[in-house]
Amino acid sequence: MQGTIATFDPDTRSGTLLLDNGTELAFDSIAFDRSGLRLLRLGQRVDIDTESAGTVRRVTIPGIG
Repeated sequence: MQGTIATFDPDTRSGTLLLDNGTELAFDSIAFDRSGLRLLRLGQRVDIDTESAGTVRRVTIPGIG
């Protein structure tokens, strides 16, 4: 699934993304830490892996990771 970073707090390593269908979805520091990334910027396109309950498991950059 893909979306766009809407908010990102580098101190808490958490934020929200806007899915392509217009739904906003939050991600926590655990999902960010699993990505191996150091920073996300607003408007950046990302891929997300989700748990069966819809919780974001990992945030990655398309084509990387």
